[in-house]
Amino acid sequence: MTRLRLAVLTTLTMIAFAGNSLFCRMALKETAIDAASFASVRLLSGAAMLWLVMSWQKQAPLAHGNWRSATALFIYAVALSFAYRSIDTGAGALMLFGAVQATMLIAGFIAGERMTRIQTAGFVSAMAGLVILVVPGIEAPSVLDSILMLASGIAWGVYSMLGRGQSNPAAATADNFLRAAPMAVALSLFALPWLHLDAQGVLYAALSGAVTSAPGYVLWYRVLQHMRAMTASTVQLSAPLLAAIAGILLLGEALTRDLLVSSVLILGGILLVLRYGKH
Repeated sequence: MTRLRLAVLTTLTMIAFAGNSLFCRMALKETAIDAASFASVRLLSGAAMLWLVMSWQKQAPLAHGNWRSATALFIYAVALSFAYRSIDTGAGALMLFGAVQATMLIAGFIAGERMTRIQTAGFVSAMAGLVILVVPGIEAPSVLDSILMLASGIAWGVYSMLGRGQSNPAAATADNFLRAAPMAVALSLFALPWLHLDAQGVLYAALSGAVTSAPGYVLWYRVLQHMRAMTASTVQLSAPLLAAIAGILLLGEALTRDLLVSSVLILGGILLVLRYGKH
Protein backbone atom coordinates (compact mmCIF):
# COMPACT_ATOMS: atom_id res chain seq x y z
CA MET A 1 0.00 0.00 0.00
CA THR A 2 1.37 3.44 -0.94
CA ARG A 3 1.90 6.13 1.69
CA LEU A 4 -0.80 8.30 0.09
CA ARG A 5 -3.39 5.53 0.11
CA LEU A 6 -2.51 4.62 3.69
CA ALA A 7 -2.83 8.28 4.74
CA VAL A 8 -6.23 8.63 3.06
CA LEU A 9 -7.63 5.43 4.59
CA THR A 10 -6.24 6.33 8.01
CA THR A 11 -7.82 9.79 7.82
CA LEU A 12 -11.20 8.30 6.94
CA THR A 13 -10.85 5.88 9.85
CA MET A 14 -10.08 8.67 12.34
CA ILE A 15 -13.10 10.63 11.09
CA ALA A 16 -15.23 7.56 11.76
CA PHE A 17 -13.76 7.22 15.26
CA ALA A 18 -14.52 10.87 16.02
CA GLY A 19 -18.02 10.36 14.63
CA ASN A 20 -18.63 7.55 17.09
CA SER A 21 -17.75 9.78 20.04
CA LEU A 22 -19.93 12.56 18.67
CA PHE A 23 -22.96 10.34 18.00
CA CYS A 24 -22.70 8.77 21.44
CA ARG A 25 -22.42 12.08 23.27
CA MET A 26 -25.20 13.69 21.22
CA ALA A 27 -27.56 10.78 21.88
CA LEU A 28 -26.96 10.62 25.62
CA LYS A 29 -26.94 14.40 26.07
CA GLU A 30 -29.73 15.53 23.74
CA THR A 31 -32.11 12.55 23.68
CA ALA A 32 -33.74 10.28 26.25
CA ILE A 33 -32.18 6.98 25.13
CA ASP A 34 -30.44 5.01 27.87
CA ALA A 35 -26.79 3.98 27.62
CA ALA A 36 -27.48 0.22 27.39
CA SER A 37 -29.94 0.69 24.53
CA PHE A 38 -27.53 2.94 22.65
CA ALA A 39 -24.75 0.36 22.90
CA SER A 40 -27.06 -2.49 21.89
CA VAL A 41 -28.55 -0.69 18.89
CA ARG A 42 -25.08 0.39 17.81
CA LEU A 43 -23.68 -3.14 17.90
CA LEU A 44 -26.75 -4.73 16.30
CA SER A 45 -26.93 -2.18 13.48
CA GLY A 46 -23.21 -2.62 12.83
CA ALA A 47 -23.64 -6.40 12.76
CA ALA A 48 -26.60 -6.11 10.38
CA MET A 49 -24.72 -3.83 8.01
CA LEU A 50 -21.66 -6.07 7.89
CA TRP A 51 -23.77 -9.22 7.49
CA LEU A 52 -25.45 -7.64 4.47
CA VAL A 53 -22.08 -6.72 2.99
CA MET A 54 -20.70 -10.21 3.53
CA SER A 55 -23.83 -11.78 2.04
CA TRP A 56 -23.61 -9.52 -1.00
CA GLN A 57 -19.97 -10.50 -1.47
CA LYS A 58 -20.88 -14.17 -0.89
CA GLN A 59 -18.36 -14.54 1.95
CA ALA A 60 -18.81 -16.64 5.07
CA PRO A 61 -19.79 -14.19 7.84
CA LEU A 62 -18.35 -16.31 10.64
CA ALA A 63 -14.89 -17.39 9.58
CA HIS A 64 -12.22 -14.85 10.48
CA GLY A 65 -13.08 -13.29 13.86
CA ASN A 66 -12.89 -14.75 17.36
CA TRP A 67 -14.61 -14.50 20.72
CA ARG A 68 -11.75 -12.58 22.33
CA SER A 69 -12.05 -9.79 19.80
CA ALA A 70 -15.84 -9.82 20.02
CA THR A 71 -15.71 -9.56 23.81
CA ALA A 72 -13.24 -6.67 23.63
CA LEU A 73 -15.51 -4.93 21.10
CA PHE A 74 -18.53 -5.41 23.36
CA ILE A 75 -16.76 -4.09 26.46
CA TYR A 76 -15.46 -1.07 24.53
CA ALA A 77 -18.92 -0.14 23.18
CA VAL A 78 -20.82 -0.62 26.44
CA ALA A 79 -18.28 1.13 28.67
CA LEU A 80 -18.10 4.04 26.20
CA SER A 81 -21.87 4.51 26.22
CA PHE A 82 -22.17 4.55 30.00
CA ALA A 83 -19.16 6.86 30.40
CA TYR A 84 -20.51 9.41 27.91
CA ARG A 85 -23.57 10.00 30.05
CA SER A 86 -21.67 12.75 31.85
CA ILE A 87 -18.27 13.23 30.19
CA ASP A 88 -17.92 15.93 27.52
CA THR A 89 -17.05 14.87 23.97
CA GLY A 90 -13.48 16.20 23.91
CA ALA A 91 -12.56 15.11 27.43
CA GLY A 92 -14.05 11.68 26.85
CA ALA A 93 -12.15 11.21 23.61
CA LEU A 94 -8.91 12.23 25.35
CA MET A 95 -9.42 9.67 28.13
CA LEU A 96 -10.49 6.99 25.65
CA PHE A 97 -7.57 7.31 23.26
CA GLY A 98 -5.13 8.03 26.07
CA ALA A 99 -5.97 4.57 27.42
CA VAL A 100 -5.72 3.14 23.90
CA GLN A 101 -2.33 4.81 23.51
CA ALA A 102 -0.99 3.32 26.74
CA THR A 103 -2.33 -0.16 25.95
CA MET A 104 -0.86 -0.31 22.45
CA LEU A 105 2.44 1.28 23.46
CA ILE A 106 2.93 -1.32 26.18
CA ALA A 107 2.03 -4.12 23.75
CA GLY A 108 4.39 -2.73 21.12
CA PHE A 109 7.21 -2.34 23.63
CA ILE A 110 6.76 -5.93 24.80
CA ALA A 111 6.88 -7.02 21.16
CA GLY A 112 10.22 -5.25 20.76
CA GLU A 113 9.09 -2.11 18.93
CA ARG A 114 10.92 1.15 19.63
CA MET A 115 10.45 4.73 18.51
CA THR A 116 13.21 6.85 17.06
CA ARG A 117 14.09 10.11 18.79
CA ILE A 118 12.15 12.13 16.23
CA GLN A 119 9.14 9.84 16.59
CA THR A 120 9.32 10.21 20.36
CA ALA A 121 9.36 13.99 19.97
CA GLY A 122 6.31 13.72 17.73
CA PHE A 123 4.51 11.58 20.28
CA VAL A 124 5.26 14.05 23.09
CA SER A 125 4.04 16.90 20.87
CA ALA A 126 0.76 15.11 20.15
CA MET A 127 0.19 14.33 23.83
CA ALA A 128 0.90 17.96 24.79
CA GLY A 129 -1.62 19.08 22.19
CA LEU A 130 -4.26 16.79 23.65
CA VAL A 131 -3.69 18.12 27.15
CA ILE A 132 -4.03 21.68 25.91
CA LEU A 133 -7.16 20.74 23.99
CA VAL A 134 -9.29 19.45 26.86
CA VAL A 135 -7.87 20.45 30.23
CA PRO A 136 -8.80 24.16 30.41
CA GLY A 137 -12.32 24.80 31.57
CA ILE A 138 -13.65 21.27 31.83
CA GLU A 139 -15.39 19.87 34.89
CA ALA A 140 -13.87 16.76 36.37
CA PRO A 141 -16.03 13.72 35.54
CA SER A 142 -17.09 11.23 38.19
CA VAL A 143 -14.67 8.52 39.24
CA LEU A 144 -17.00 5.79 37.95
CA ASP A 145 -17.41 7.37 34.53
CA SER A 146 -13.65 7.97 34.31
CA ILE A 147 -13.01 4.29 35.08
CA LEU A 148 -15.56 3.26 32.47
CA MET A 149 -13.95 5.46 29.82
CA LEU A 150 -10.48 4.12 30.62
CA ALA A 151 -11.82 0.56 30.51
CA SER A 152 -13.34 1.32 27.11
CA GLY A 153 -9.97 2.57 25.86
CA ILE A 154 -8.13 -0.49 27.14
CA ALA A 155 -10.70 -2.77 25.48
CA TRP A 156 -10.31 -0.91 22.19
CA GLY A 157 -6.53 -1.18 22.45
CA VAL A 158 -6.86 -4.94 22.95
CA TYR A 159 -9.29 -5.16 20.02
CA SER A 160 -6.84 -3.28 17.81
CA MET A 161 -3.91 -5.49 18.77
CA LEU A 162 -5.94 -8.65 18.15
CA GLY A 163 -6.77 -7.34 14.69
CA ARG A 164 -3.18 -7.08 13.51
CA GLY A 165 -2.32 -9.73 10.94
CA GLN A 166 -5.90 -10.32 9.79
CA SER A 167 -5.89 -11.49 6.18
CA ASN A 168 -9.49 -10.39 5.59
CA PRO A 169 -10.30 -7.22 7.60
CA ALA A 170 -13.91 -6.97 6.38
CA ALA A 171 -14.76 -10.59 7.23
CA ALA A 172 -12.97 -10.37 10.59
CA THR A 173 -14.87 -7.22 11.56
CA ALA A 174 -18.18 -8.73 10.46
CA ASP A 175 -17.46 -11.88 12.44
CA ASN A 176 -16.60 -9.90 15.57
CA PHE A 177 -19.76 -7.79 15.33
CA LEU A 178 -21.95 -10.84 14.76
CA ARG A 179 -20.41 -12.58 17.78
CA ALA A 180 -20.98 -9.41 19.86
CA ALA A 181 -24.64 -9.22 18.76
CA PRO A 182 -25.98 -11.84 21.23
CA MET A 183 -24.06 -10.09 23.99
CA ALA A 184 -25.89 -6.89 23.05
CA VAL A 185 -29.24 -8.70 23.18
CA ALA A 186 -28.37 -10.10 26.61
CA LEU A 187 -27.46 -6.59 27.80
CA SER A 188 -30.81 -5.24 26.61
CA LEU A 189 -32.70 -8.00 28.41
CA PHE A 190 -30.73 -7.38 31.60
CA ALA A 191 -31.35 -3.63 31.39
CA LEU A 192 -35.03 -4.01 30.46
CA PRO A 193 -36.31 -2.36 33.68
CA TRP A 194 -34.33 0.78 32.80
CA LEU A 195 -35.06 0.67 29.06
CA HIS A 196 -35.85 4.05 27.54
CA LEU A 197 -35.94 4.20 23.77
CA ASP A 198 -36.04 7.51 21.95
CA ALA A 199 -36.50 7.81 18.17
CA GLN A 200 -33.71 10.34 17.67
CA GLY A 201 -31.43 8.48 20.08
CA VAL A 202 -32.03 5.20 18.24
CA LEU A 203 -31.22 6.98 14.96
CA TYR A 204 -27.91 8.24 16.36
CA ALA A 205 -27.10 4.74 17.63
CA ALA A 206 -27.96 3.16 14.27
CA LEU A 207 -25.83 5.71 12.41
CA SER A 208 -22.98 5.07 14.83
CA GLY A 209 -23.20 1.34 14.22
CA ALA A 210 -23.93 1.13 10.50
CA VAL A 211 -22.18 4.25 9.19
CA THR A 212 -19.19 5.06 11.41
CA SER A 213 -18.48 1.84 13.35
CA ALA A 214 -18.92 -0.92 10.76
CA PRO A 215 -16.99 0.61 7.82
CA GLY A 216 -14.64 2.49 10.15
CA TYR A 217 -13.51 -0.67 11.90
CA VAL A 218 -13.06 -2.51 8.62
CA LEU A 219 -10.76 0.30 7.48
CA TRP A 220 -8.94 0.24 10.82
CA TYR A 221 -8.19 -3.48 10.60
CA ARG A 222 -6.94 -2.87 7.08
CA VAL A 223 -4.56 -0.01 7.89
CA LEU A 224 -3.30 -1.87 10.95
CA GLN A 225 -1.62 -4.35 8.63
CA HIS A 226 0.71 -1.56 7.47
CA MET A 227 1.56 0.05 10.83
CA ARG A 228 3.60 -0.81 13.87
CA ALA A 229 1.63 -0.83 17.13
CA MET A 230 3.33 2.34 18.39
CA THR A 231 2.58 4.20 15.16
CA ALA A 232 -1.04 3.04 15.16
CA SER A 233 -1.53 4.13 18.75
CA THR A 234 -0.16 7.61 18.04
CA VAL A 235 -2.25 8.09 14.89
CA GLN A 236 -5.40 7.58 16.97
CA LEU A 237 -4.55 10.69 18.97
CA SER A 238 -6.04 12.69 16.10
CA ALA A 239 -9.53 11.41 16.94
CA PRO A 240 -10.08 13.67 19.99
CA LEU A 241 -9.08 16.67 17.91
CA LEU A 242 -11.54 15.71 15.19
CA ALA A 243 -14.23 15.15 17.82
CA ALA A 244 -13.62 18.63 19.23
CA ILE A 245 -13.86 20.16 15.75
CA ALA A 246 -17.12 18.29 15.17
CA GLY A 247 -18.38 19.68 18.46
CA ILE A 248 -17.70 23.20 17.20
CA LEU A 249 -19.50 22.60 13.92
CA LEU A 250 -22.45 20.58 15.21
CA LEU A 251 -22.87 21.36 18.91
CA GLY A 252 -21.99 25.06 18.89
CA GLU A 253 -18.84 24.73 20.98
CA ALA A 254 -16.39 27.64 20.83
CA LEU A 255 -13.32 27.81 18.57
CA THR A 256 -10.51 28.77 20.95
CA ARG A 257 -6.84 29.62 20.77
CA ASP A 258 -6.12 26.43 22.70
CA LEU A 259 -7.81 24.39 19.98
CA LEU A 260 -5.72 26.03 17.28
CA VAL A 261 -2.46 25.47 19.20
CA SER A 262 -3.36 21.87 20.00
CA SER A 263 -4.21 21.27 16.33
CA VAL A 264 -0.70 22.25 15.29
CA LEU A 265 0.93 20.14 18.02
CA ILE A 266 -1.20 17.04 17.39
CA LEU A 267 -1.07 17.04 13.60
CA GLY A 268 2.61 18.00 13.58
CA GLY A 269 3.43 15.27 16.06
CA ILE A 270 1.56 12.64 14.09
CA LEU A 271 3.37 13.73 10.95
CA LEU A 272 6.74 13.16 12.65
CA VAL A 273 5.70 9.69 13.87
CA LEU A 274 4.50 8.68 10.41
CA ARG A 275 7.36 10.30 8.49
CA TYR A 276 10.30 8.87 10.43
CA GLY A 277 10.98 5.27 11.31
CA LYS A 278 9.53 2.01 10.09
CA HIS A 279 5.74 1.86 10.12
